[in-house]
Amino acid sequence: MFAVDRLNVYYGESHVIRSATFALAKGETLAFMGRNGMGKTTLLKALIGIIPVKSGSISLSNASLTGLKSYERVARGLAYVPQERLIFSQLTVEENILTGMENSSDKQVPGYIYSFFPVLRDMKHRRGGNLSGGQQQQLAIARALVAEPKVLILDEPTEGLQPSIIKEIARTLNQIKAERKLSIIVSEQVLSFAVEIADRFVIIEKGQFVYEGVRANVDKAKIHSYLTI
Repeated sequence: MFAVDRLNVYYGESHVIRSATFALAKGETLAFMGRNGMGKTTLLKALIGIIPVKSGSISLSNASLTGLKSYERVARGLAYVPQERLIFSQLTVEENILTGMENSSDKQVPGYIYSFFPVLRDMKHRRGGNLSGGQQQQLAIARALVAEPKVLILDEPTEGLQPSIIKEIARTLNQIKAERKLSIIVSEQVLSFAVEIADRFVIIEKGQFVYEGVRANVDKAKIHSYLTI
């Protein structure tokens, strides 16, 4: 459903992503893992169009996304939650969510959003800047979700969050995938979180894929070794 073929990304003269190739099925979650600086965020930014690619292709439902602007990729079915979350601190929770509905004729927050994130319903009139880190992460996911994506891309969604909140977000993402029938791509360093949500795992080391596994026989020790070197 979502396919990336021989993607190469550069920062200046530095070759950061090297011939990345993978495919994602409908309803599947793929976790990219690796230490800081190995290329996870660069890859995700290239998928959504924030960073240009040097060569290779990106397609969704057999339609090419290569070369499209970020907002055009969103309109075609991608959604992106950045590592920094980037919510609007002066807007209310409800106003933040509505910013994700620019392409929708309906200007009311869908009911399913508050069923996934009941805390946001309770705080819908509170400014985004007054939320906790975990609540801001839920808000960022909710804002991406209202675009009704086919593929939801999450960059380090657990960063800075306490373990109980990480578990809650894992449960919610699994519920979202099951009920909304979408696919998820996530970059992550917390192995327990990745194992909870991912169907497949890819380790990135210096811009290259060096290990791939599936949930049924994932080698946790192998993945851990790449995260701690």
